[in-house]
Amino acid sequence: MNAPAIGLSSASCPAFVEVQRFRQPWLIAIILGVAGLLWWGFIAQIVLGQPWGSKPAPDAMLWVLFLLIGIGFPALFAFGSMRTTLDGDGVLIRYMWVVKRRIACRDIRSASAVTYHPIMDYGGWGVRWSFKGWCYNVSGNRGVTLALANGSSVLIGSQRPEELAEAIAMKTTAPEDRIRP
Repeated sequence: MNAPAIGLSSASCPAFVEVQRFRQPWLIAIILGVAGLLWWGFIAQIVLGQPWGSKPAPDAMLWVLFLLIGIGFPALFAFGSMRTTLDGDGVLIRYMWVVKRRIACRDIRSASAVTYHPIMDYGGWGVRWSFKGWCYNVSGNRGVTLALANGSSVLIGSQRPEELAEAIAMKTTAPEDRIRP
């Protein structure tokens, strides 16, 4: 006889989970280029004791820049991610360690898989706002647009937009209203 699952409800079991990371080659090249420049300056001035540039920054400032841009910036992108979770309560979007947004199922009127233009529509990748609404994306040009009850919309970037849109539709519509194949 199977023991019942204790403490698990349909609301706590996710119907969809997607974790996206920053892995675009052009982004990695920019981050490593900027960080490498700071490493070079740090080694030249702090380690070797030779002023870096014609107007060198004070050592304390170079330490701060090295820690923030030379180490922190690459670490942020290496370990950062966007996690989209759909459970019985709604859609939860966690963007790195800074942004967390939950959209309740009752507030979602529709979900559509879309192809969009990140730069033209939202000004790039990341957490963005435009006249089209909020956008949360990491890479690519595919996602799911949520039409909300208050008339606004939210775009969630996804590598599996059809699957996410279908899972949201299953959570937000009554069984008798679902389209059957």
